Amino acid sequence: MRRVTHLLVALVAALCAACGTTGGAYEDEGEPVIVSDEPTPQEEAVPSLEQEGEVPLVVAQTEHPLDISPADDVSEVIVAAPRRDRHEVIHDLVSEAMSLLQDVKLEYVFTGKGKRETLRGRPVAFALWSDAKQEWTVAHIEIPKPPIKWKPGGKPIPFKILTPGIKARHVNGTGAERLMFAFSREGEPLKVYGRKFPVFDAKLLKKKQWRAVAATAKPIIYLPFTEDTFDPLFVSGGKEFLLSTAGQAIEDLRRAQAPARAFPGALLADVVPAEVIATLAVIEQTDDLAYVKKKGDAFNDVLSQYGLKREEAYRYSVSRAAALGPMQFTNRRGNGTYSLVVRKCPSAKIDPNFERGATDLLNSMKAAICLFDIELAQMKPEIRGAYRDNPQVLGIFPVAAYNGGPRNVTKLYNTMKRMGVKLEDVRVPGEQPDGKPVTCPCLWKASDAGVRPVTIPRYNNENRWYIEKYQTILKEFG
Repeated sequence: MRRVTHLLVALVAALCAACGTTGGAYEDEGEPVIVSDEPTPQEEAVPSLEQEGEVPLVVAQTEHPLDISPADDVSEVIVAAPRRDRHEVIHDLVSEAMSLLQDVKLEYVFTGKGKRETLRGRPVAFALWSDAKQEWTVAHIEIPKPPIKWKPGGKPIPFKILTPGIKARHVNGTGAERLMFAFSREGEPLKVYGRKFPVFDAKLLKKKQWRAVAATAKPIIYLPFTEDTFDPLFVSGGKEFLLSTAGQAIEDLRRAQAPARAFPGALLADVVPAEVIATLAVIEQTDDLAYVKKKGDAFNDVLSQYGLKREEAYRYSVSRAAALGPMQFTNRRGNGTYSLVVRKCPSAKIDPNFERGATDLLNSMKAAICLFDIELAQMKPEIRGAYRDNPQVLGIFPVAAYNGGPRNVTKLYNTMKRMGVKLEDVRVPGEQPDGKPVTCPCLWKASDAGVRPVTIPRYNNENRWYIEKYQTILKEFG
């Protein structure tokens, strides 16, 4: 029997007045400045998604209703025989954690007086499950108020643990999508199945109106990726879900008879295969540093999130450049990539509201297809022709543009010429040569000796790694 005891939750909340500190204490006054350790050359070469931007408050205010089962009361749940599969257990625990966190209050602490009054930090609550005791605990943590100056691979962010008896360690992220800690109590690792995180008003943050920041904060109950929720069935389910959603996006565009710009007379629905768009939903959420370290396992982490959370996955993902949602579109006061596709693809009927449209996976996939078409239309005829003959492999060009604009297409094409790689010679990745592995990011070139990797010279490092990720994940969807 598993029992969720509301008395325990109330006791934990009451005890939160007692404050322990871990992970490096931070001062109550002023902004914490985190100086990271020196990164390795490889780590320095690629950016990280763990350095997050702030989620727009309007996105948090449109948080989708939670589908919680059982709906009435989670105070007592009986595990019935026969034993259920791991993914079913995870689903139930995540649902219970969400229900548990609904009534948990986040406490804001202010320090200083008068004009010097400031918000001490950002409170966050985590729902933790003990396998040993078969019970829940709610852990309260306070991280620095934004902006957090932190670099992945350096020192952990400073934080305060407000729940006695709980030990915590910062794992990754700083914001709504990725902030995660590892917890333990009396030597037992506690599993994280829920997190309550307050989203702040960016304008009030900028003005440092701290009382108003706290008063208008919108707490969201959202679980970032953790190893506790990883399951191979979520990985395969995530892949199927993305391919299905991409296919639906293409069919919506076909019904709308939206015309293509890149190929006059063709339909927008025939420009990009579903598997190419599905890969983008994974690439955009795969951290480059994680990919360097974990390779294909980094993709599986992302796919597991899509399998578990489906439409809700990555809707709170915000980059340092304020790109939003699963497909990472930008607004930039009406001059970003999202506004561009709304203007240039009227027949596609893209949702004109940036915050709503960029966080909706189906809508943002249609927008991504439009952006691919716009970028392809600006490319050299020989690139467009080669892409049309082999859209999966030569998808490296619109992918390069999607990541960094048309300039990267020109740079990539010129780089390929210097590499001696012709458009018709590019292939899907094969096996590295025995005993003599080639340093990647790479393109894979067909020759008389077979398909071999050729290192992509440094022209734009983020773009090189983006192409590398695309080629690798494409095999999973092919």
